[in-house]
Amino acid sequence: MNLTGNMKSIVIFASGAGTNAQTIINHFKNHPSIKVAAIFCNNTKAAVIEIAELEKIPFSVFSRNDFYNNNIVSNALSKINPTLIVLAGFLWMIPENMLKQFPNQIINIHPSLLPKFGGAGMYGMKVHEAVIEAKEKFSGMTIHRVNENFDEGRILFQEKIELAKNETPQSLSQKVRELELKNYSPVIESLLI
Repeated sequence: MNLTGNMKSIVIFASGAGTNAQTIINHFKNHPSIKVAAIFCNNTKAAVIEIAELEKIPFSVFSRNDFYNNNIVSNALSKINPTLIVLAGFLWMIPENMLKQFPNQIINIHPSLLPKFGGAGMYGMKVHEAVIEAKEKFSGMTIHRVNENFDEGRILFQEKIELAKNETPQSLSQKVRELELKNYSPVIESLLI
């Protein structure tokens, strides 16, 4: 129990299965000064909602309208006032008002070595297919600050791996996922301590 009252809080934004979210939750479960305060999700069918329920973490499911046109999401975030917002498989562009509300407090993880293979429409298997098609020797993952453009914020951390001669998008996806799961939580922790 942290008695000094300086508990740091994380809000996770996710759209899908929540494997990165689960790893982050596990990492900070008994942390003395950092906690996952909430999960925000833009997909009513996402498995990450079940994770939130099982882990007893407050969650919010919101629509495109809630995110971009009214203040429902930003008002909910104001109440929590997170130290850091962590995007974990969240596919929407963060609106300008939220970037201003939380300057340099939003980070994302991307399954390539940015600036290569980033930008609108570059997510999931599409990234790995593009890497192989370009005959790249290396790929990896990038953790970066979020700004007003997809995948263009300041890079905080990268780890690379060499592609095998017979690499497929599926095998590359698995290798990059392992890098993500290994690195995201420690990088988050280093930003908050």
